[in-house]
Amino acid sequence: MTTISRKAAETASFQSFANCYMREIDGGKAVGHAVRSKPADCVEWLLHGDRILMRAEITSPSLCGPHHFGQIWRRALSETAWHEVSPMPALQALMREAYRKLRGPNGDALHGCETELLLRVMDSHQQIDINVEHALAKPDDGDHFIAAEQSLVFGHWLHPTPKSRQGMTFWQQETYAPEFHGHFQLHYFAARSDLVTHASADLRMADRIVADIARSGCPHEIRLADGETLLPMHPLQAQALLLDSDVQAMISDKALRSLGQAGPQFTATSSVRTVWSRDADWMLKFSLPVRITNSVRTNGRDELDAGVAMARLVDRLRLASTLPSFRIIKDPAFITLNIPGRRESGFETILRENPFRTRGGAGIVMLAALTADPLPGRLSRLERVVRQVHRAESGAITATAETWFRRYLTCAVEPLIELYDRHGIALEAHQQNSLIDIGGGYPRLGFYRDNQGFYLSERHRPSIARAVPETETIGSLYFPDSEIRDRFAYYLIVNQVFSVISRMAHDGLADEMDLLRILREQLENLALSLNGLGRDFIRHILDEGDIGTKANLATRLVDVDELSSANGHSLYRKMPNPLNLEALSITDTRRPHAIAS
Repeated sequence: MTTISRKAAETASFQSFANCYMREIDGGKAVGHAVRSKPADCVEWLLHGDRILMRAEITSPSLCGPHHFGQIWRRALSETAWHEVSPMPALQALMREAYRKLRGPNGDALHGCETELLLRVMDSHQQIDINVEHALAKPDDGDHFIAAEQSLVFGHWLHPTPKSRQGMTFWQQETYAPEFHGHFQLHYFAARSDLVTHASADLRMADRIVADIARSGCPHEIRLADGETLLPMHPLQAQALLLDSDVQAMISDKALRSLGQAGPQFTATSSVRTVWSRDADWMLKFSLPVRITNSVRTNGRDELDAGVAMARLVDRLRLASTLPSFRIIKDPAFITLNIPGRRESGFETILRENPFRTRGGAGIVMLAALTADPLPGRLSRLERVVRQVHRAESGAITATAETWFRRYLTCAVEPLIELYDRHGIALEAHQQNSLIDIGGGYPRLGFYRDNQGFYLSERHRPSIARAVPETETIGSLYFPDSEIRDRFAYYLIVNQVFSVISRMAHDGLADEMDLLRILREQLENLALSLNGLGRDFIRHILDEGDIGTKANLATRLVDVDELSSANGHSLYRKMPNPLNLEALSITDTRRPHAIAS
């Protein structure tokens, strides 16, 4: 590894962990540290377990996003001298203190969790080091769909192990991990048709779609016997399935055949298990025997059914015409193999629309790529885009950035609140699920993806069920609005919008307070045109002193798989809301509150 990549990995690893620690465990105390002619602005923590004080220089603070850190110092409580410490030992000291606070009288039960978290922290750190070195060796690929998908070298800024990926070897990553841009064919099985379940809200049935994909660009014809159906699989999942005793028994009984690899070349998107090809009209989302950040990623049966039901709902509500600046990328079909005695077999495959095949999805970028920290010596993707737009304009770059931000809100945020207001549908629109078209420089069209992330309002259940009756038979689709508001606030505002705001501020494009005021103003104006749940949601996020956030560190401290956790509420916490009037210190009384009761 190079010195540059190592230092970047250490900085990124400490930054993500320390921001989680500040938000969930201990916000620390603001102090100055006299090491230069002007004291450095720092956060100071008292770590009782190690009996030390630790200070981290805050080089770029944020009201709503991640702080950026510089030098770190520590001193024993019995000393007066401060000593500089490198990021990874500092991170481990924070982790020890987090467990000390958590243990209480039942400390022994968490020793295994602490070892597991340390392993994942180091795995993530090493992965970032490798990613940075690889990314620095190649030029920027520009702004198109797959380039943005494969550019997340640092991972989620508010996660203690943002690039942890257990279950994929280093030599497999070169082909299957998005950061390495590898290409591969899918592995296919032939199954007895009476053992296959599939459904589709598309004009074509799922089995027909799979057959068309497999034969596209294939030099030899795949031959199926009468009464057989083709099943696609990610090569990593296929390897795991071929070691499954139930699958082996089905192969022995001639109910299943492994055909090997065929069809066009695919490559991983940012989600790793969702794959894309410029030669296919469909993306495919598989289960994968890999633990990525918090969870082993699997497709549950309810998710398969939800994708089909939500695709029907999107079509029957004609959302493409009623929300012209916003699109939902549908998951309208699935196919899987039934194994007796098992709810999921591991063959569950979701078929997702691929609207980005034409011109490789030029100009289509997910928000996580736009707001990610830049590689050493380079600009962030968002700063580069805004500066390119500004070259054709006059005036200060701040004005360009604020205009860009307003247009982003218009196509990527406002339509989602309108959707919730009109139809009671809220989306889990975090950065990685949200994409925008910036082909013209300014945002002009927003996209949402992922059938795991639909929250249907109990208040709108009658009208939704009339449109798509099967929604009532699918688990985890309908929620009370009090729960939806908190989750929607986190995913749309805290995770997505706040990241755009903090990115612009870190890059010196605009002031955070100004952008927060613009966000508040635009939401107040939107509220004037709403009269239902969307209006209530805006009142909730503008008036409350706290706003929802996700407890990724707390989840990791106790080694919880969030996707299988029965207590979903424990995954979410509260943080001070920088959007409320008191936080923004708005004193202009001439403008009435747009959503006052």
